[in-house]
Amino acid sequence: MRGRVLTVAGSDSGGGAGIQADLKTITALGGFGMSALTALTAQNTLGVFGVEAVSPAFVRQQMQVVLDDLGADCCKTGMLATADIVHAVADELESHTHLQLVLDPVMVSTSGSALLADDAVDAVMSRLLPRALVVTPNIPEAEVMTGEAIHDLAGMRRAAHTLQERGATAVLLKGGHMTGEDLEDLLVFPNGDEYVHRATRIHTRHTHGTGCTLASAIATGIAQGMDLEAAVRRANAYLRLALSDAPGYGTGHGPVNHGVTIRPDWYQS
Repeated sequence: MRGRVLTVAGSDSGGGAGIQADLKTITALGGFGMSALTALTAQNTLGVFGVEAVSPAFVRQQMQVVLDDLGADCCKTGMLATADIVHAVADELESHTHLQLVLDPVMVSTSGSALLADDAVDAVMSRLLPRALVVTPNIPEAEVMTGEAIHDLAGMRRAAHTLQERGATAVLLKGGHMTGEDLEDLLVFPNGDEYVHRATRIHTRHTHGTGCTLASAIATGIAQGMDLEAAVRRANAYLRLALSDAPGYGTGHGPVNHGVTIRPDWYQS
């Protein structure tokens, strides 16, 4: 076990997304997961039926005591719920300038439920976006963050560069919401170079928590000393296998199989 990852995110009572998905992913990839809960949710594969936000002061206290004692090699943020929580997280991160951050700008659940208040989006853009090593929006999230419609790879490139102009260091823009059988994820590095991950769509309704899973997998790679491209390659390979081997639970958007094991030759170039 190597690579300490602190995930700051909401709880998913259904176990497929949020803190639960993060910790399962980190463990599956050989890391050590720690958590600071930002919200409790009553949810399952059909949707989010209730949300109780944690007080910002207690979110920060969870982060503080973990970091002061156990330390961390990478921090990953997910559902942050309110602007005050975003500011609390950013304030604590200012005390740990060495800590790499993977920012998953969770705004809407797979079932379509809003998970981030409007004023919290502005707080994420101003406080966390410039702090992150990489931000990992999907197409709808990138459209909210940039105000630009995205229809193809060219649009993804424009949105990624807009995010960099607004403070992002590196951007992984996920193309799963595009139509068609051939999907592309775009990783744009700080210097403007890019890596495009191309894959064939996996037809399944079991896609709950894919964003949380991918971001946590990337954070684990970073915590273990991988460079960003290698961490993204492994994360994509892990997620695709987890999707392909989904257990079939639930009647809506079911969870992936976080317990899968991947071999290095499946993701190393």
